[in-house]
Amino acid sequence: MSSTSPSLHKGNTNTARPASTSEKVPASPTTSVDCIKGTADPDDADKTKDVQLDEDWQFPEGGYGWVVVGGFSLIMFVTLGLSTSWEVFQEYYQANLLKDHSPSDIAWIGSVQYSLIFFPGLIAGRLFDLGHFHVSMAVASALLIIGSFLVAECTTYWQLMLTQGLIIGIAGGFLFGPGSPLISHWFRRRRATAYGVTTGCGATGSVVLPIAIRNLIPMIGFKWTMRLVGFIDLLALGIANSVLRARLPPKSVKGSLFNIAAFKSAPYALLVAALFTAYMGLYTTLTYVDVAGVAIGLDPKFTFYLVPIANAGSFFGRLIAGVLSDRFGPYNMLILFGVVAAITTFVWPYCFTKGSLIVLVIFNGTAAGAFVSLSPAPIALLDTANLGQRTGMMFTIMAIGALVGPPISGAIHQSVGGFKDSAAYAGSMLSVSCILLVCSRRMASIRLAQIKRSK
Repeated sequence: MSSTSPSLHKGNTNTARPASTSEKVPASPTTSVDCIKGTADPDDADKTKDVQLDEDWQFPEGGYGWVVVGGFSLIMFVTLGLSTSWEVFQEYYQANLLKDHSPSDIAWIGSVQYSLIFFPGLIAGRLFDLGHFHVSMAVASALLIIGSFLVAECTTYWQLMLTQGLIIGIAGGFLFGPGSPLISHWFRRRRATAYGVTTGCGATGSVVLPIAIRNLIPMIGFKWTMRLVGFIDLLALGIANSVLRARLPPKSVKGSLFNIAAFKSAPYALLVAALFTAYMGLYTTLTYVDVAGVAIGLDPKFTFYLVPIANAGSFFGRLIAGVLSDRFGPYNMLILFGVVAAITTFVWPYCFTKGSLIVLVIFNGTAAGAFVSLSPAPIALLDTANLGQRTGMMFTIMAIGALVGPPISGAIHQSVGGFKDSAAYAGSMLSVSCILLVCSRRMASIRLAQIKRSK
């Protein structure tokens, strides 16, 4: 069945020039099958309403786009690598710098840092639409580098919350936010694959940095370990800032920063609700699997490596997610990996041996990594106008779920004991998310069918 997008012109696809009027290819008929597989715009109703798609622009599907992917991969390496290294910092702070503070108080530093990777997406997306992402990225890069060096000098709780929680977190958010719409400038057919490559490099940072930091602290001390992290940030972000380029011209964005009207699109509203719900439970297993392993009598030296093993699975999941999504569509793959994440979350408290836990975290990490990688992919199918704004709104709402989800699971654990109830809560959130994703996909198909019948 033909599903050629009007945004993909024949001929030279490496130019960023808008096609002339005589070169425009008329829109070919699209179907709900095309929508579900990700080869057509399922929110076609917006073409005749408040959204103007960029059909006059060709997508290179490679070329310098892969250089952009490489640059953003370096950003993912340092931002996600630092945020997922928190377990190492938690352990060190409890034993050294913050002995007088409870583990839950210390954990808030890491929770704030991680949630802020998504939260500034609303502002970062608007700046990207307006063409100011180079300035925001340069400032954010400087803040993240300075923050890493300042952490080495911190001795009190409020200093660590300010530097590691707020400064590094906010800087990471402004670096992470423009990535999805930036890649969408260069890729359409291979967009999910490009997402998978960048987030796969983020997973690599999630494996390499925690192990490196844990082993470097006894060798060269905490201060020089963080200074070395700062130099790594300087190198990676310096390269990224020099190669990242937007291909399409800035948008004349109207309206408020948070565009409520965007949620009038039922597929978009259901998608955002699904992702918010998913992040309420997605990271519960990886947050507490180490602690739960120690509680059942496993060696802490072994349980520490469960999260890096899961992150290795996450790397594989993020890579295959992009390839599978380009073949079967981001909606289908999000639902599939969401189901796998839900099942492994439900099963987690019933794994009591080293072998079973290793298998569990590999599958859970693979599913979680794939889900994170594909989270922004459907938005470009629903709307290519104001892409930065809509992606930013999604990331901001997702951040709330990522912030409150693990503490809710921890509160359930403290109130009832054990992790079975926490896993039941998190697995239920993921299950509800999958139902909402099915509804979003169905609504997109219905709207597309209505547009076809009206022609």
